[in-house]
Amino acid sequence: MNGWTHHLIIAPILIPLLAAALLLFIDERQRVAKAMVSLAAAIILCFVSIVLFEIESGPNAFEGVYLLGNWSAPFGIVLVLDGLSALMLLLTSVIGVAALVYSLARWHAVGAHFHTMFQLLLMGVNGAFLTGDLFNLFVFFEVMLAASYGLLLHGSGPLRVKAGMHYIAVNLAAALLFLIGVSLIYGTAGTLNMADLAARIPQIEPDRRMLMEAGAGVLGIAFLIKAGMWPLCFWLPTAYSAASAPVAGVFAILSKLGIYVILRLTMLLFSDGPSAGFGSTFLLYGGIATLIFGTIGVLASQALGRLAGFSVLVSSGTLLMVLGISDGAVSSGALLYLVSSTLTISAFFMLIELVERGQDAGANVLAVTMEAYGDADEYEPEEGDGVTMPGTMAILGTCFAACAILLSGLPPLSGFIAKFAMLSAMMGTGAIGVPPTAAIWTLVILVILSGVAALISMTRAGIRTFWTSIEGTVPRVLVIEIVPVMFLLALTLALTVQAGPAMQYMDTTIRTLANPKLYIDAVRNAAVIPGVEFDTGKEGH
Repeated sequence: MNGWTHHLIIAPILIPLLAAALLLFIDERQRVAKAMVSLAAAIILCFVSIVLFEIESGPNAFEGVYLLGNWSAPFGIVLVLDGLSALMLLLTSVIGVAALVYSLARWHAVGAHFHTMFQLLLMGVNGAFLTGDLFNLFVFFEVMLAASYGLLLHGSGPLRVKAGMHYIAVNLAAALLFLIGVSLIYGTAGTLNMADLAARIPQIEPDRRMLMEAGAGVLGIAFLIKAGMWPLCFWLPTAYSAASAPVAGVFAILSKLGIYVILRLTMLLFSDGPSAGFGSTFLLYGGIATLIFGTIGVLASQALGRLAGFSVLVSSGTLLMVLGISDGAVSSGALLYLVSSTLTISAFFMLIELVERGQDAGANVLAVTMEAYGDADEYEPEEGDGVTMPGTMAILGTCFAACAILLSGLPPLSGFIAKFAMLSAMMGTGAIGVPPTAAIWTLVILVILSGVAALISMTRAGIRTFWTSIEGTVPRVLVIEIVPVMFLLALTLALTVQAGPAMQYMDTTIRTLANPKLYIDAVRNAAVIPGVEFDTGKEGH
């Protein structure tokens, strides 16, 4: 990366930051102006993310090290762009544009400062993906959390406020654990730069290493709370289902932030040396417990919002389980699964509001009661009786069916390809060729059962919503609302068509992560701009 493209690394942070600052100067009554500024910033951010992704897709990796203030690591702030961070930036920007467009129908106008908080959320998430040191990871994490508090409470209502208070309390506890973990790591290693930390860990004395690992464990718990690992996940289904549709849609990426940080730190700090494999067993069994809990929740959920919330836990449990396995071939499939499931869940959260718009508040409870007691079968239609599904319901039904196929992992969409890649690697037919053990077969069965549970629940909900709806009313859906949902689902279709190049990118990314020396050398050898001294405010000669 040379010239102006090198400065694009900081753009995913600066664009939403500047947009949020500008939006504060626009009066709340000027809704159209605020919407246009926010949407323009999100679209520009998406284009920048595409450019950065294309650069990382090229032959040269790890050229993206940006030294803020022209200070070399580990003394200065470092932003690092590699295949994983470029992928997450693109995923965040795409979901951000879709959720923002959806919100323009009505949600952006039901409370104050929606667009400012939305941009700050994007800034915090992007900064967390790019930062190269733990202190700034904490800063961006706090920015993201502060914005998410306001977004979750956006729209008011007693259920949303109650869920928001629980969400705030849990995430404040996570932030406190984050700070404690970072303090322990700095006290033992003397640095918070990730590359410098990875180089110093092998030289730490055994007694101090135990304290450092304790700090890493506390730090990991903070992000496992965000990822939704059992038993730290009880807040997530309620909070996500209570949020407004566009907010829940963009929240789908937040749980993946926890997965990203755990993957980054595990591969960078604990891939080799005396602390190799630290926490992998905990991640494996925690992922299994989360997957089982999420599967049970999916089967038990009658409300679509809670079904989507538990689907987030199924996704997180699967990914955490793969992190515990520490197998390169399985991890490549897991990255594809991460992208596919995040796009699907985000689209599903926004689709739920459109589907439920034409239903009475007590319709689901009544439908479940009729199903349980058999009252629904008492009506026998006369010959020739029937209804024609309107165009709106047909589109919604098609999108719902696509979400069901993706969440359950049925062919031919990307959910099936991702799960097939993971399962084939687990069973020894992947790139590594590791013979399956009893534990691996257990994991395979759990992944398959979670897909069956999603299929059962989605089929049951689809029949109740589209086939035997009690109200029989057609919801009023605006084009600006259904297009973002169709856009995200279309991306999963594109991911299916381009599964070969996508898996090649994932394989390259995992191989790069498995070689932490590339990351360490790139950050340590990043050159400052000669002749510029920012510490004195003067230019050298």
